[in-house]
Amino acid sequence: MSKVNPKFAIELSKYGSNDFHACFNCGNCTATCSLSNAEDSFPRELIRYATLGLENELKASLKPWECYYCGDCSIQCPRQAEPGELMMSLRRWLTSKYDWTGLSGVFYRSLSVTILAFVLIFAAVLILADSFAWNLQNMMHVGHLFEMTVIFMVLLVIFIPNLLRMWYFTILKPNVKAHPKIYFIALSDLFVHMFTQKRMKDCETKDNFRWLEHFILVIAYLSLLFTTVFLNWFNTESLFVVILGYVESFFIFIITIDFVSSRINKNKALNKFSQLSDWLFVIWLMLMGLTAFFVRLFIDTGIIENNKWVYIIHFTILAQWALIIVPFGKWTHFLYRSFAMYFSKIKSLAIAQ
Repeated sequence: MSKVNPKFAIELSKYGSNDFHACFNCGNCTATCSLSNAEDSFPRELIRYATLGLENELKASLKPWECYYCGDCSIQCPRQAEPGELMMSLRRWLTSKYDWTGLSGVFYRSLSVTILAFVLIFAAVLILADSFAWNLQNMMHVGHLFEMTVIFMVLLVIFIPNLLRMWYFTILKPNVKAHPKIYFIALSDLFVHMFTQKRMKDCETKDNFRWLEHFILVIAYLSLLFTTVFLNWFNTESLFVVILGYVESFFIFIITIDFVSSRINKNKALNKFSQLSDWLFVIWLMLMGLTAFFVRLFIDTGIIENNKWVYIIHFTILAQWALIIVPFGKWTHFLYRSFAMYFSKIKSLAIAQ
């Protein structure tokens, strides 16, 4: 039996949203949202759950991940209840519930803890560099090993357990009866949404530029990850790999510059309310592309030995990105969205079966 929790609004406000109580259930948001249909009153259903503090229903729902914050619901709301921002806050809250370590919730709620974590990682990089007597080749070798190790460890220790918790909350606990073959049939939805962000394209019916930016950014980011980790971009002599890395880092920098500009100018609905996690995600991704570009440029121009600080800065940003933002910050939304589409497909196929 579900229990009403009137204090839930206080908890949720720590993740961003505090205006949803202004909703008087007029239905304008549902009328304008492309996710709403005869069976699903979206986003009004989730507003009601949040108002009553029905945490189990919220944890069982995949709908917050289906929303790409086009902002139409918030624009049409006569009470400024900001349903779009509520969906964003619910995604942060759900991320904290999926995370078995509890660190996601801590970083979302506490600025001081986040700053402390970033400072400690910076100090650790400096200590590591000093232990190698600031030898650039040794530092770059360790940096490459660090990338490969962290990818494996974050996947194994953080993401797989968290995705299992997400599966438990949304499939197992609600008692969705899905035959094992359905999981394989639905896999295509996982990869389609992961690499193309197709749901965003469907949502942005008036202007697909935002979808195109996200699509290019996802491809550029994943490609640069492959290029630096598996093709060893900083040490390769392959002209093709070198040029590929330049192009990938350039696209990451240009697109994230536009994202940062949009957040500063607040010229889109999703940029009206920016939390710390939003800023860290776009700024650190921008810095990742920029510093990687300059490290390789300094290598190619033969001045990297006299400018070791460039690699130190890049390694610091890389470590902060890999140890905080990727496993516990907004980067996880990319992963959880993709699996939400996958689990949603499983649910629909199970019902049809």
